Amino acid sequence: MKAAFAAALLLCSAVAQGAPDDALLAAATAEQAAVVHTLQQLVEVETGGGDAEGLAAMAALLQARLEAVGAQVQRHRGAGGDNVLATLRGSGRGRVLLLAHADTVYPRGTLARAAFRIDGVRAFGPGIADAKGGVALVLHAMKLLAQRPGGYAQVTALINNDEERGSSGSRELIRQQAGLHDAVLSFEPTLSLRESFVRGTSGVGRVQVRIRGRAAHAGAAPQAGVNALLEAADLVLRTQDLDNFLPGLRLNWTLMQAGAVSNIIPEEATLSADVRYARPEDLAVLEQALRERAARQRLPQAQLELRVSPGRPAFNADGGSEALMQRAMALYREIGADIVVLERGGGGTDAAYAAQAGRPVLESLGLPGFGYHTGQAEYVMLDAIPRRLYLAVKLALEVAAGLH
Repeated sequence: MKAAFAAALLLCSAVAQGAPDDALLAAATAEQAAVVHTLQQLVEVETGGGDAEGLAAMAALLQARLEAVGAQVQRHRGAGGDNVLATLRGSGRGRVLLLAHADTVYPRGTLARAAFRIDGVRAFGPGIADAKGGVALVLHAMKLLAQRPGGYAQVTALINNDEERGSSGSRELIRQQAGLHDAVLSFEPTLSLRESFVRGTSGVGRVQVRIRGRAAHAGAAPQAGVNALLEAADLVLRTQDLDNFLPGLRLNWTLMQAGAVSNIIPEEATLSADVRYARPEDLAVLEQALRERAARQRLPQAQLELRVSPGRPAFNADGGSEALMQRAMALYREIGADIVVLERGGGGTDAAYAAQAGRPVLESLGLPGFGYHTGQAEYVMLDAIPRRLYLAVKLALEVAAGLH
């Protein structure tokens, strides 16, 4: 089925250039003001990871909006709140899954310092690009798709609430739903400076190190202690050259904790590092290198425990995903827009879990934006709304039609 799907999309790309759906483009353009209003609504519900109150309010908002366009909505309990699953059924044959996340990295109170605002063609707000802009497009794509039920058998929107925390409470739902559909469109943001798709996203792993030393009086007898903090700092220095020593492999130490009071040699220290990787085998190479460096102890009496966790897997486009990408690029050209392909993004996304179901996945269908995870500097481009909405709806319809 995957080979037939790829062949159908590639054939469609080859023979259907330069024929935009004028009615759909007009509908997408007319929808722009409503999408801007939706963006404000979404931003003004704070949905930082684990914020039960905010995530519950968001789930209720999403359910109401999706039911209003005729979708059947289910809520699935996740790690911090409910994941929202909405289904439109039609008279065609193809099944398409639209995937986005409503949680952000920002703690409650950020909105008071970085309120939603519009400056020219840019709209600012916490999480507006990553990925409430994608959620807004999904909501309005579902609205436009509801008006064309003959173009598909089923379109499903899955909006989860814990992507920024690794999707522990939604990854199984994503895999399951991806397996029930013929293709997955994922709505993470694209860059405002140069709109792009990505052939891959990074796996997001973690390194944790626990170091045990021996406490001693820091003034009277420091030599009697084994300074766990000193060993931790030295480990950071002797491993820093491992960052980027393989293509796409990043190691950055991000957390360190040691000691409780200033006049005691710390007997314990912990370290954590963020790891990004393209292939599972690269992670294994990194672990071996880390263990070799950890064994070169500055303080031989210190005890080191090191653990590498693979976390979120990497996404790597297969033939079906490549065909989906090429077709999307052709659709963009039909309306006079252009988009490029990046080999890999540095972030991890739920596209990786969707791809584990063996279905074609296209990433980066969200709004063009910038300043992800920065608070006041995060924005999306409002003038991109018509073309991005057109692309999402037209691609969903073509995926469904290509499966006849």
